[in-house]
Amino acid sequence: MAWFWLGIAIVCEISGTLMLKASDGFSKVWPSIGVVAGYGAAFVLMSKSLKTIDVGITYAIWSGVGIIGAAIGGILIFNEDLTKLNIIGMTIIVVGVVVMNVGGVR
Repeated sequence: MAWFWLGIAIVCEISGTLMLKASDGFSKVWPSIGVVAGYGAAFVLMSKSLKTIDVGITYAIWSGVGIIGAAIGGILIFNEDLTKLNIIGMTIIVVGVVVMNVGGVR
């Protein structure tokens, strides 16, 4: 169940991040409310996952998937571009997350 909570937490964090962009510096009310709701839910749900998943693994997955999810959301919603260097960087992050998970298996 911890992995489920982590997955939902990541979705909430990505949503909060995309709302942060849409809030235009917190000048738009509804996206600003979405930021608070998204991040609030993300941290509550992540805390549930931390009951059984190591903090290093949890945070590596959280940040790695969050970076990629936010980048994809930026492309789809805000028509942002990714450079080759951005893609290389995200690939390195994914490889790092995989290595941490393989190294953390007991």
